[in-house]
Amino acid sequence: MTNMEEKYTVTVGRLDKKGFGESILWRANELGNKRKLRLVIPESLPGEKVRVTVAEPHRRWQRQSPDEVLVKHKDRVEPRCPHFGRCGGCVWQHLSYEGQLKEKEDWVKSLIEAEGFSTDLVRDPIGMENPWFYRNKMEFTFSTEGDLGLHEQGNFREIIPLKECYIMDQEMKDAVLEVGTWVKDHEFPGYDKDSHTGLFRHVMVRKSFETGEIMLAIFATEAYEDVSFAGELVERIEKKHPQVKSLLWLENRDIADVAQAEKIDVLLGRDFIYDELVGYRYRLWYDTFFQTNPTQAEKLVEIALEMVEPKKDESMFDLFCGVGTFSLPFASHVKHLSGVEIVESSIESAKRNAKDNEVDNTYFLAKDARRGIDEIIEKFGVPNVILLDPPRSGAGGKVMRRIGRTGADRVCYVSCNPASFATDIKELEAFGYKLQAVQPVDLFPQTVHVELVALMSRE
Repeated sequence: MTNMEEKYTVTVGRLDKKGFGESILWRANELGNKRKLRLVIPESLPGEKVRVTVAEPHRRWQRQSPDEVLVKHKDRVEPRCPHFGRCGGCVWQHLSYEGQLKEKEDWVKSLIEAEGFSTDLVRDPIGMENPWFYRNKMEFTFSTEGDLGLHEQGNFREIIPLKECYIMDQEMKDAVLEVGTWVKDHEFPGYDKDSHTGLFRHVMVRKSFETGEIMLAIFATEAYEDVSFAGELVERIEKKHPQVKSLLWLENRDIADVAQAEKIDVLLGRDFIYDELVGYRYRLWYDTFFQTNPTQAEKLVEIALEMVEPKKDESMFDLFCGVGTFSLPFASHVKHLSGVEIVESSIESAKRNAKDNEVDNTYFLAKDARRGIDEIIEKFGVPNVILLDPPRSGAGGKVMRRIGRTGADRVCYVSCNPASFATDIKELEAFGYKLQAVQPVDLFPQTVHVELVALMSRE
């Protein structure tokens, strides 16, 4: 232990928004004045007494895993994954699933209570029967040495080589590891973010749990034709992983370290896979946004239908509609549905998905939500129902006020971020809307994230 390090025994006060324990430590400085240190303690739980080493006591906050847990939380369990603690994929494997659901419920309640809504409106969260192997899409990154894995927790530059992953489907893991093994067999270099050199950057894998089809998308800095032994990779995948119906090579020379492509080659199969949700079939490309937990995504759709109770003589808007995840199931229950989405490729997919499923009472518009509302009202009139499923940042005050001014009877809000949801729905109160129900749904076990479906109706 260096002279700078100090050891303390502290009690964890609460969990922060990232799911880490937090404790406030007061220490006296050389003048005898009290100095506050906020300790962020991963792998700890509220009420636990832990021993921690503070490496830089002069700082105002520090992140540090516990050296030892002296008094354990009643819901503490042994983490299942050998990578837990280092890997950034999960943060709550040390908390029982019942404990996770309770934390998520309490978080949703605290957020809506802060905006003046009653916590009695929050229903018990809907969890998973099996909270493992639920993800149908994952992205992995290559280290400069060519190891394939996930980013280290809190350190974007460090990669944890993949051996196990208990939140993704196992067939997906095996297919991804085949790519990783091929890269290591031939000693190909991974991409170096500092020098902007190296060959392989990312691998994206997605699977349909309904059709069994898998897509593998390999992001590299060179063209497929210029990489030796690339044909061998195709042979390996074709022979060992017949469920891979789309093997893509995506050329990306851009300095920005994101999974994007300047050129796409289809090495095997087609450039998309088929998936199904609540009986509707969708085409998924490598960059298609689709719910990553299909089991719980179906419950989101079913809950929204149950709350809204759409009728055959009603019209409806689906804002932030994406590829039509909610649009198609709702369209069969209403007279007409209009979908709005700013991403043009998603709108094209939504149109194609509607056609594939013989849904002919929809209209899809590529425009931002606020202006899209105006254009659709001009074309089809005021809707009876508005459903919105915005990104994590929420819809925002301008969009919510525009929704309020429509005077639609019912507004159904599907949220992947209860914090932005709570501030968004507050905007509707001024327009005579009252919150009726909030149903949390756990789409991401072992993490802090929780989604919800809520209904507001105009009085």
